[in-house]
Amino acid sequence: MAEAKPLAVVTGASSGIGAAFARALAARSYDLVLVARRHDRLQQLADELGNQFKVNCTVLSADLTREAELRTVEEFLAGAAHLELLVNGAGFGTLGNFFEAPIESQDAMHRLHVLATLRLTHAALRNLTARNQGAIINVSSVAAFVPRPGSTSYYATKAWMNCFTEDLYLELQSAGSRVRVQALCPGFTVTEFHDVLGIGRNFISGAWWMRAEDVVAASLNGLEKGKLFVVPGWRYKLLVSTMRMLPRPVLHFALTKGPASLRRERQKK
Repeated sequence: MAEAKPLAVVTGASSGIGAAFARALAARSYDLVLVARRHDRLQQLADELGNQFKVNCTVLSADLTREAELRTVEEFLAGAAHLELLVNGAGFGTLGNFFEAPIESQDAMHRLHVLATLRLTHAALRNLTARNQGAIINVSSVAAFVPRPGSTSYYATKAWMNCFTEDLYLELQSAGSRVRVQALCPGFTVTEFHDVLGIGRNFISGAWWMRAEDVVAASLNGLEKGKLFVVPGWRYKLLVSTMRMLPRPVLHFALTKGPASLRRERQKK
């Protein structure tokens, strides 16, 4: 009897970084369970990867902001016999001041980034720690290190994700567990994420845009080395290091009174 392949569950797998994770893991001979809302796109990707890499690729359509659908994925993770990796990749962003935004979008973001990550991670960890193997990658963002007007919930939820992952890392280390956790913190990545927000590629210099495949390669390489935080790209590593060294009042001044704010004020006049 052939030995069972390791199983990876990827949320947000219908596009972007999630789909890139699915492709990279299939190439590494993982069986896959792909989770997202868009069934047709998931099935298309599952068929492609199954045929190309000869792995089992299952589709699990779910909106993780909905209790019943979240619970279905949660229960699957808890009982998956060969679970080796969970990638919490589902996410979205919004633009605009928190106090002006519809509360529904802010509520959904917290449900997806925080509650879904918390519950799926809990279910997966109980499974993985019992077998003392495997890993969880939480797809966070460089935005977690830099509060910015107009993205309050995104910053807050990604910062929570980093703190959550870091403390899990410490718990697992303290328990002597071999289970690994990682917070992946990409910057601008060529995906549908920014297209949905209406942010074009000319929003920032092309040198700052990274391919989803390169982000995923950095993540998996970091996972093999046991890295807790992975910030792909030297520009973003430098940015995060600089932001961490700045006194908070200086950072706040730069974000609220700096050149970008001055340009907005001139535009109003």
